Formats: sequence, C-alpha cells, structure tokens
Amino acid sequence: MAINGRKTTTWANRLWLLLLVLVVLGVAAGLMAWLIHVDAVIWLAQANAWLADVVIKRLGYLGVFLLMTIESSFIPFPSEIVIPPAGDLARRLPDWTLVGVIFWGTAGSLAGALVNYWLAWYLGRPLLLALIHRYGRLVRVGEAEFHRAEAFFLRHGAVSTLVGRMMPVIRQLISLPAGLAGMSMGGFIALTTLGAGVWVTTLAVAGYWFGADPERLAQFIRGESHWLILVAVLGLGGYFLYWQWRVRSKPSSLSG
Repeated sequence: MAINGRKTTTWANRLWLLLLVLVVLGVAAGLMAWLIHVDAVIWLAQANAWLADVVIKRLGYLGVFLLMTIESSFIPFPSEIVIPPAGDLARRLPDWTLVGVIFWGTAGSLAGALVNYWLAWYLGRPLLLALIHRYGRLVRVGEAEFHRAEAFFLRHGAVSTLVGRMMPVIRQLISLPAGLAGMSMGGFIALTTLGAGVWVTTLAVAGYWFGADPERLAQFIRGESHWLILVAVLGLGGYFLYWQWRVRSKPSSLSG
C-alpha cells in the first residue's frame, strides 16, 4: 500500500513538473513572439550604438583591455556590453579595426585570467575558499559558483580552460581551479588565449554586423519568426530533458 502511495506521489509530481515546463515554454514562446513583433532587435542595435559612442569610444582600446581584464577576473562584468559596441565602432570609424578590437579584447581576457590563476596558486584552496566565503558576496561570487567551476575543471581537465571561456559564470572562475591544480603556465596561456579569442571574435563580429542594417535584420526575423520560436522552444525543452537525465543519473552513479 505504501509503495503504491509513493508511486502515485511520484507520478503526480512528474505531472506537475510537466505542466510547469509547458507553462514556462508557453510563456517563453509568447515573450519571444512579442519581442519579434515590437522589433526588439532594432532597440538592441540602438543600445549597442549608444554604448559604442558614449562609453567605449571615449575609453579607446585601453578601455577595452581594462574592461575585459575585469570581466575575466573574479569580478562579474559582462563582455557583451564591451566587445559588440567596440565591433560597431570598428565598422564605422577609421581609427578602430576589427583586428584591434579582437586583439585587445583577447589580451584583456588573458590578463584577467592570469590574475585569477596566480591568486589561486599563491593563496591555496583553504584560504581562497575562506576569502570567497567572507567577501564573495561583494563581487557576487559564491562558494557554489566556485565549486561548479572546480567540478568542471576536474571533470574535463586542462581543456576546460578553453571551453570554459565560452560559458557564463564558468568563464570568470575557471582560472581559479587551474591555478590551484598548478596547471602548466604555457598550456594555460595557450588554451585561455584560444578560448577567449573565439569568444571575443564572435562578439566583435556580431557587433560589427549587427548595426549595419538592423531594419533589414528585423524584417528577416519577422519573416522567419515561426521557425525561430520553434527552435527556441525545442532548445529549452531539450535542456529540460538533459537536466532531468542529469538529476536521475546522480543516484545511480553514486550507488554504483
């Protein structure tokens, strides 16, 4: 009787979870349809151009380097508000180039990663964790985020310093476990530069292309809106299935 009761509860929980997922997917699809309808892509292009002219243009390449150094260190700062506007400047201004944006953005990312690497190597794990526990909230970095980055590094090894540069949260913290593990400096610099270079190039090219003709881009998005929404919904649904698989596989892996 108790077993049947547990089975009923389990199925009820699954049904509620499925209903919640369907609601979230419906809301996401509706929100995306609304953003397409109001031509949000034009707003984004205008915001990108404003950041380029008001902030990035005044700071110059040195500003791109310093901001990306901060972004790549333990201080969370979004590279998405630095590199795309700089890419837009490279399209419009003769003294800005796409190569220059990519070079200085990548160099800044490497500099910030080296700060984290040396900090972790010098302090060691106990003192580093103590500092994160006490002061992490000031820079919005918690122990959970550190442990996630550390687990990713331990699971994937040195290559995680390349792949992790393109992942939110992990990107800022992956250098810490690399420093704690005493990863070879040459390998760390090479993989970090490659990963950061790919990320910065993607953002720079997007910023360069994004502002060229936002009206035409918005028209294209409206014409393909049904397919774009379908892909987004399928992507969210696929992520949910992956998350469920990860949750269910944890007990079996522990018992084995």
